[in-house]
Amino acid sequence: MATKQLVQFCATGRRKTATARIFLRPGSGKVTVNAREAGVYLHRAVLEMVVRQPMVVTNQPDWDVMVNVHGGGKSGQAEAIRMGIARALVMAHPGLRSELRKAGFLTRDGRKVERKKYGRAGARRRFQFSKR
Repeated sequence: MATKQLVQFCATGRRKTATARIFLRPGSGKVTVNAREAGVYLHRAVLEMVVRQPMVVTNQPDWDVMVNVHGGGKSGQAEAIRMGIARALVMAHPGLRSELRKAGFLTRDGRKVERKKYGRAGARRRFQFSKR
């Protein structure tokens, strides 16, 4: 008796303080974020479009994506998910790497909010100077 083997690709995407774990499976193109539909979780159509960009660019719409994401805000989470999906697609089809690299989906955006320093109003802003 043959057992059905589950094909699944796992990857991680990060942006600012958001971390997304991606599980990519062959399917119908459904994207689930933290056990909710992507549109319901992300609230904005623009962010849902950002999440689907790697599949649109590579013409690979027939993947089911399950995402566990935490940290950061919705925008950072969406970009972390995009990076994770791109990495998982490369694992599934190594030939897509150049296409995803050219689109900029495999490059980690390491910018984070700079910490507030003591003696300052913010990270770099000084308090108002008064001569008298």
